[in-house]
Amino acid sequence: MSLALMQPASRYGVLLVNLGTPEAPTAAAVRAYLKEFLSDTRVVEIPPLLWSIILNGIILPTRSAKVAKAYASIWQSEGSPLRVITERQTQALKQAINSRSGQSIHVDYAMTYGQPSIQSRIDDMQARGIDKIAVLPLYPQYSATTTAAVFDKLNRHLAKVRNIPEIRFLKHYYERDSYIHALAESIAKYRQVHGDAEKLIFSFHGIPKRCVNKGDPYYEHCKFTAERCAQKLGLSDEQWLMTFQSRFGKEEWLQPYTDKTLTELGQAGVKKLQVVCPAFAADCLETLEEISVENAEIFIEAGGEHLGYIPALNDDAEHIELLVELAYSQLQNW
Repeated sequence: MSLALMQPASRYGVLLVNLGTPEAPTAAAVRAYLKEFLSDTRVVEIPPLLWSIILNGIILPTRSAKVAKAYASIWQSEGSPLRVITERQTQALKQAINSRSGQSIHVDYAMTYGQPSIQSRIDDMQARGIDKIAVLPLYPQYSATTTAAVFDKLNRHLAKVRNIPEIRFLKHYYERDSYIHALAESIAKYRQVHGDAEKLIFSFHGIPKRCVNKGDPYYEHCKFTAERCAQKLGLSDEQWLMTFQSRFGKEEWLQPYTDKTLTELGQAGVKKLQVVCPAFAADCLETLEEISVENAEIFIEAGGEHLGYIPALNDDAEHIELLVELAYSQLQNW
């Protein structure tokens, strides 16, 4: 894989972007993070004035301490798992790109919410003389609630910049063979160590059903991912399921719900399950605590015996190869 650049390498930058994380596993830090995250109209499509009352009067006062406790249970000595893993991905990608191309291309990361912000990273790149920036949101499946939120943050900042850089923006990569391959390989490797399970569950982060009804392609992207991966693994239709986790509020979200499915399977006599979360490029609260702990307990309480969580792609070699391909696809002949 070669890289053809039309300008000196010092003019190019690659920016990985993920969702974000609190600065610390404390109620105050979580409250600040949730306020920024849940104030985004891409995430919550409720009239702003009404939502402000609900968010500031009910949700933040009641949920911040509870969520902080969950973060504390997964916090690492280096910090938030999401940030630690994203930093490792960034360094591995930078080393891979520059060692193969023999050129010095700047690679960094940002978070949509919290720090380091997209604004600060773009400003830093421009200060370095970089005027061609490839932005890679780490969401394989596109949704307006995630990828479009990155696009909005980027554009709101650039609207204030006098001399804007050139931008290339990756919308999704769910359909790439290299992504399906990396995902299937991670599942196969896990099973080589831990054995198979009665069923494999592809648990994607949920979004409100009305978002899909309005034209969000996320459900179809998830369905494609699960079907292609199951096919690559040679699984029959009876050996896998697609579900959706992390719903919030009382309205209907994409179904089937992961927690309810685990209850039903446990009650039906299924004893051993494995869960993979393909929408997450790095392990975080929703995988390390929600799936590995909370949902595992739900399954066992319903009669199951073991739920094995298959880690996200993180900084595995296959994933870094995929990120190199994605970066090259944006930088090529630019």
